[in-house]
This record gives sequence, C-alpha cells and structure tokens, in this order.
Amino acid sequence: MALITSQQLTEYYNNFKSTNLTFTKDVIRATALLSKFTQLKCLGDHWPCVLYSCSMEQARIIASLTKGFHEKLRSANNMVSLHLSFSQEDKSSPLSFFINSKIIGFTPYDKNKPELNFLSLEFTQHPPDDLISIIGSILHANENSAKRKEDRIEITADNLRNLPFSAKTTLIYIDGIPRKCILRDVSYGGSKLILPGIGKFLMNKEAILRIEYGESNKKVLIPGKIIRTEGVAGRKDLTTAALAFFEEKVPYDYKLLLTEFFNANRIKGKKR
Repeated sequence: MALITSQQLTEYYNNFKSTNLTFTKDVIRATALLSKFTQLKCLGDHWPCVLYSCSMEQARIIASLTKGFHEKLRSANNMVSLHLSFSQEDKSSPLSFFINSKIIGFTPYDKNKPELNFLSLEFTQHPPDDLISIIGSILHANENSAKRKEDRIEITADNLRNLPFSAKTTLIYIDGIPRKCILRDVSYGGSKLILPGIGKFLMNKEAILRIEYGESNKKVLIPGKIIRTEGVAGRKDLTTAALAFFEEKVPYDYKLLLTEFFNANRIKGKKR
C-alpha cells in the first residue's frame, strides 16, 4: 500500500473508526494478512484464531475455546491481546502488532462443534497506526469506487508512469480463451480496450480482464461483461470494446491501485 500521511491517518480514523471490515479472501489478499499468525494472547499463553471482521474499535474472531482458555480468561478478567501480522512487499519481515482488548461476548459458531465460538473483542487502547492505515485504505478505496465509479483514467504514457500497471498490453479471457488486448482507459466500473474479434460476436459476452502491476508483476483478475463495441478504422480484425465490471466482484487490489492514483494526482477525471 502507498505511504499514508499523519493527516490521512486522522481522516481514516475519524471517518471509519466504527466501520467493520469483513475479512473475506479478497480482503485478506489485499491487506496481505498472514492468517496463520493471527492469535489471541492471555496471561502469556497463545491461542490460534481466525479474524472474521475488524474495525478500529473492535474485532470478531473465531476460536476453539478449551477449558484452559476459560480458566486463563477468568484470571485475566476477560482481558486479552489480539496479535495480527501482515506481509510487506518491500521487506523480508512481516508487520506485526498486538492490540489490547477485552472479550465482551461469545456466540456459538457451529452447533456440531460446541468448542468453536465467535468472540467479540473491544479494543481498550487507541488502535495502532498500522491498523488504521490498513483498514482505512481498504474502506477509503471502497468508498472512492462508489463515488467515482465512472471517472476514467486514460492509459497514456504519462498516466502509466503514475499507475503501477506493467504495460498497456494485457490479456482478456472470453469463453475461457485468452486474447491479447490494449487498454485505452480504466475506471472502477470498467475498461475500454482494443482486442481482436468482430464486434457483433463479442457483444454481451462475459469476460475476465487480467491486469499485471507492481515490480513483481502481480496479477489481478476482474470479471465483467462487454456492453458496447465499435470498429477500429482500417482494421476489420480489431474491435474497440467497453467492458463493464461486475461491481460486486471487483477485487480490492484493483480498487486500491486506482485510489492511489487519484489520491496522488488529485484529478477530477473524465466521465464515460
């Protein structure tokens, strides 16, 4: 994620402190959460757990509650520490921190597995800046994608220097078959591109756009549907197509890329 200023941290906290973020597979990938290191600490002992959701004030986790855990918890008056760890692309060691918390509720997770429970944690300290940055960046990107859904970024040489896309040439999968394509513009809601094919046969086709980004050429796949086509002058074998993304399936990785671009450039953007 991009470097976050102290002013942005304050804005994130004020705007999103009570907003819960559910840690789906998409969110785990975008935040780089190291799930295997998520633990609950109580009086020197550690219990593995699953982070289900988190805000800047509280969290919900799933854990197996043993007799020993309950005994420790009673002795500690329900006070615990939640350990979270996130990988860092530019560093060999992960980002890790503990958040002092109090367990305020238990809910059975599975009636067939009585030892598994949802635990509701309330943070007893101001959240670490790293947590504010991670959660705030995701929630800000989600908010931005709704407000600026149709603001498009033309894929020019100048903009490519500010977007971490590996290239303007990429792949689009139609009927499971990859085709090379050239990005003309991108937005939170879709993309305009040039690809081989005849427009009338591409209309209303579902497709998956692949975008590579970053120094390590990470890949993000964005599903959508071709809603408009037009010819390319002098090229009967090529078509310009408008791909509308399926809003609920746009990965957070992609939303973060565009949000960082808009934040850095402070541009109004062009409407579709």
